[in-house]
Amino acid sequence: MTDFVLIHGAYQGGWIWKLVSERLRAKGHNVLAPTLDGCAERAAGLRAGISTETHGEEIAKLLYFNDLKNAVLVGTSSGGMVMACAAEKARERVARVVFADALALFDGEKILDIVKRPTTAIDHAAARGPSREDAAGRLFASLDPAMRDWAADRVTLHPAAVYTQPVEARAVLGPDVGRRCPLLQPRPQPRRGAHPSRGRQARGALARDRHGPLSMLSTPDELTRIILNG
Repeated sequence: MTDFVLIHGAYQGGWIWKLVSERLRAKGHNVLAPTLDGCAERAAGLRAGISTETHGEEIAKLLYFNDLKNAVLVGTSSGGMVMACAAEKARERVARVVFADALALFDGEKILDIVKRPTTAIDHAAARGPSREDAAGRLFASLDPAMRDWAADRVTLHPAAVYTQPVEARAVLGPDVGRRCPLLQPRPQPRRGAHPSRGRQARGALARDRHGPLSMLSTPDELTRIILNG
């Protein structure tokens, strides 16, 4: 049995991992898919001050209070940086990290430095995100209609500081990431300000390109297999 902690990305919650969680549990693994502070069913707690750092601390505490010692962390989208932060804070409790089409920013960068295209219809001081219509017509447009509507109904705003505050360098994202994270395939580091997915180009990722950033919804069987087998 392996302990898996699945970390969602922007506008999401633990719900995004429903299909993958079911498949991992069916194979006898322990799975935690927490919803981060201010997101999804915890949206009532959305406020200024929630950031990648506070989300990372939250996951580190989750590992501690659940007595996890050799956990595999899986992060997607902005959850990649939350995962890296948590792994840095709780190194002794993490066996492996998995970037499932996740951002891996460089030291001092913020998401808005590299994501230049419009991504949100709602932009407040404490939160930002798409409308339900935008989520259905753009973010989840490639999913089948039933899954598209199911996901769009669950979208919530995301803490703004996750986009606007620079991230700190993480040793887990260092040049030996391929050795320490065997599921990843490192590639040459691209120039600053390249395509927003260049985090996966620089650090490697799972289910990239062919399945896209919603592989946990569109191809959960394959993503589960890759998470388990590398």
